[in-house]
Parts: sequence; structure tokens; C-alpha cells
Amino acid sequence: MSEGVDLKKRRFLTLSTAVIGAVGAGAVAVPFVMSWQPSARAKAAGAPVEADISKIEEGQLLRVKWRGKPVWVVNRTKQNLEDLPKLDGILADPASEVEQQPAYCKNPTRSIKPEYLIAIGICTHLGCSPSYRPDVAPADLGADWLGGFFCPCHGSKFDLAGRVYAGVPAPTNLVIPPHSFLSDKVVLIGVDGGAS
Repeated sequence: MSEGVDLKKRRFLTLSTAVIGAVGAGAVAVPFVMSWQPSARAKAAGAPVEADISKIEEGQLLRVKWRGKPVWVVNRTKQNLEDLPKLDGILADPASEVEQQPAYCKNPTRSIKPEYLIAIGICTHLGCSPSYRPDVAPADLGADWLGGFFCPCHGSKFDLAGRVYAGVPAPTNLVIPPHSFLSDKVVLIGVDGGAS
């Protein structure tokens, strides 16, 4: 070994070069791996969205965004469910004959689990977003009102299954998006699942 070689300096330079190389490789790898993730545009175009429904109390509404649209998740009370059949005579499509829902939601509650309504929060008349009105028989909505959604733009009314009242501007029931329950606490909106 020659006397002019400083082994400490050589080890330091070798170690420094290795560390800088590893940092550089990481800096290149991170954007590459991140490019595998769906973009915000792809997510908005239809990627499924998970919603935690564990904290929604009875009678409350949770708003979730899917495909750039508001999706409502309502935890209906037992009374809400008992009231639904009472409205059949004043609804335009009580049996949901017009295809506005997946086949697994073509039932009296328009849902997989009766206690949860999952609907796109856009009026089928002109695309406004109705307001959630869980109150029963307020003077401005009439004696037949048992809670639901009211579109103040043109007066369309929907019950707590998203079914449209007869004689209002909206032509069809609210749209029910494809969805599935991943557990009792999480719903996946955007993926057909039916009863799980």
C-alpha cells in the first residue's frame, strides 16, 4: 500500500457517492411510482369513492362527491321506512319502473340496505341540487309531505326513497348510483355490488 493513500478519505468519498446515488435514485423512482396512481381527472371521470357511514345518525344526511356530482347517503329512521308505502298514491313512479337505479335497488326502499338511501343529489328536471327536508308536513310543502328532498328552483319534491311526487316538474325519480357495502361502516360508490 502506498503511503499517499488516505483510507479514511477514500471511505468517506465512497460512502458519500453511494448516499448521493441512492437519493438520486429515490428522486427518480418517486415520480415514476406516483405516475401509476390514477390522476385527479381519472378519479373524477368515475373512479369509485369510499364513504364512511359509521357516524351518520338516524335521520342524518352525508354528502359525498363522485364523478363531480353530489351523492347523498341518508340513514333513514324506522318511521321513515314505515312512511314510504303511505306515499305510493301521490308519486309519479312509486314502483320505480323507469330505470333510474341498479336492478338490486328496484325495491320499495330503492336500496340494498333499507335504512340507507344512496342517491345522486341532482334534480331530474334541470339539474339543480334539492335540499334535504326531513321535517314532516311543513306548511310550505303540504300536508302529504313526510320528509324528503325539495328543489326550490321549480318546486319538485322527492320522498326519502328518492321517488318523485306526481304533478311536479321533475319527470323521474332521483338516480341511484351503483354501489356496494364493503362493511357495515363503509360503502363503495361507483361499483356494482348488490347485496353483500
